[in-house]
Amino acid sequence: MTTASLKTNSLWMLGGQAFRAGVQLLYFVFIARALGSDQYGGFVAVTALVAIAAPFATWGSGNLLIKHVARDQETFSTYWGSAIATTLLSASLLTLAIGLVAGILLPTGLPLVLVLLVALSDLLFARLVDVAGQAFQAFNRLDRTAALQLLPTVLRLIAAVLLLVVAVPKTALVWSALFFVTTVLSAACALIWVRRDLGWGPLSLDPVRREFKESGAFALSLSAQNIYNDIDKIMLARIVSPEAAGVYAAAYRIVDTAFTPVRSVLYAAYARFFQLGQRGLGGSITLARRLLPLTGGYSLLIAALLWVCAPALPLMFGQDFAATADVLRWLAPLVLLKTLHYFAADTLTGAGYQTTRSLIQVGVAVLNILLNLWWLPRYGWLGAVWASLISDALLTAALWSMVLLQRQQEHA
Repeated sequence: MTTASLKTNSLWMLGGQAFRAGVQLLYFVFIARALGSDQYGGFVAVTALVAIAAPFATWGSGNLLIKHVARDQETFSTYWGSAIATTLLSASLLTLAIGLVAGILLPTGLPLVLVLLVALSDLLFARLVDVAGQAFQAFNRLDRTAALQLLPTVLRLIAAVLLLVVAVPKTALVWSALFFVTTVLSAACALIWVRRDLGWGPLSLDPVRREFKESGAFALSLSAQNIYNDIDKIMLARIVSPEAAGVYAAAYRIVDTAFTPVRSVLYAAYARFFQLGQRGLGGSITLARRLLPLTGGYSLLIAALLWVCAPALPLMFGQDFAATADVLRWLAPLVLLKTLHYFAADTLTGAGYQTTRSLIQVGVAVLNILLNLWWLPRYGWLGAVWASLISDALLTAALWSMVLLQRQQEHA
């Protein structure tokens, strides 16, 4: 990929994800106003639990697809068919598992139907959309990837408006049904688009079986990432209250939205990290160094802007979310910390150190859980904030330390 094509792909992803982030924010405002902090907090707890399991629904098959197709496009049919077969099998098993453990981990009183609808949405149909986006990403057709990521968000905005204005019960269960329908429609469109533009392949588990360890490392890495991003929402809902989880999740959503431009650059550069990483860490480090000054500068600026604008949030979401302003001011530094650790992580992955990356992320995820268990009963959402900041800071330090250590060993 040339510098020009990287810029073009970054712009496609930036435009697509910026529009997506704006649409997400709109439908989040509608959902927050329709459901209130209690019902929204319950829904968030379910989605957070499912998010931890979601990477195992594809078992890293989409990442394998990008890795191999970025290096040899003739392998597409093999790894695409394998990704679909893996997702169908794994998602079905994980949905059953989520249904079994939901009563233990989630707040009491949540309907099992709600849990199953969200699980099927995010473990099966949303993952099919993701894999379709990764298929286009492997060919550096980021305009298609951006469009596929935008599609479910637009459909959910329409569903959120319907929930707000139509005379239906304003409950998490009703929203989960609408959420399910929009995700199914998105998956159907995504699969049709891939078949039309790229082709298909035999539905076989063999390619993933052959690289089971590496694909599992991809899945473990993403799950660990979701744990230290989302486990606090589950624990807040269970240990403190759904209202506290809803307020905290609202602020975290703003941080995630602010991270959109950096995420766009990471998406655009992901395949390039694998291409340059064939030469070792030197290649992937060069790419990270080229991209970090701009993304790091943006992160510093947006973190300051979030701190200044935080008091306006209750005007947007309603007085049920008044505490969100204080939460956001505490969480604002996460934008910079995420930027730093994501580039270190992709530097390792591109050069073949995915297992190392995964182990570090798992360690931080365990630490995050322990900190939340310690602090949530005493400090509520503030304990979750401290746990997040400490975890992301340690993750940044550990990943960059490993990049430097492995680079020295390559030169030894």
